[in-house]
Amino acid sequence: MSTENPQSGDRPGDRAAAPVLSLLPTLDTPAPERADAARNRRRILDAAARIIAEEGPDAVTMNQVAHASGIGVGTVYRRFGDVSQLLWALLDERERAFQEAYMSGPPPLGPGAPAAERLDAFLDALVDRVAAQRALLLAAHSAAPRARYHSGAYRVMHTHMALLIGQLRPGSDRTLLAHLALAPFSPDVMHHLAVEQELSAERLKAGVRELLTLRT
Repeated sequence: MSTENPQSGDRPGDRAAAPVLSLLPTLDTPAPERADAARNRRRILDAAARIIAEEGPDAVTMNQVAHASGIGVGTVYRRFGDVSQLLWALLDERERAFQEAYMSGPPPLGPGAPAAERLDAFLDALVDRVAAQRALLLAAHSAAPRARYHSGAYRVMHTHMALLIGQLRPGSDRTLLAHLALAPFSPDVMHHLAVEQELSAERLKAGVRELLTLRT
């Protein structure tokens, strides 16, 4: 994964002309592994996905995943460490389709539209994605609240957001602003708003857009 991130000290226009994709990293790619190890990983993730679909993410335990996959519990622990890492690995896999949409899909979410339109489309798509995977995201977040910020999915979204902000506001502290813009999408915040406050997706999308334009 690329380690090049936008910095708040960039001069206006330093990277404005660079294509977004040239700086955007991809999700971490697992190190090359033996065919049997790759099959085991796939079986473990598939078993976890089945348990989630049938019983919900709170039902996932390492022992249950080992039994459902037919793989020894010791191997499951060695591959993923604990339930939170297993859930985040499953989320990273599901994130790839979303990443492809905003990196190389059609505009306005993908390249080819003005930065403002791409930012609006990205935030709208992010609301929909969190809604679709709310239970899994909340379970992973509850198991390890800070793991989200170290996941490949978050790093890619942050870099994408920072690049768009840099195009809209050259010279701004886009690295910080990208973190703050993504903060409302923390799984516990979105669960509170969508489930406990019963706010619709459309109201959430409108609220996020208004929040970003309060001082314009």
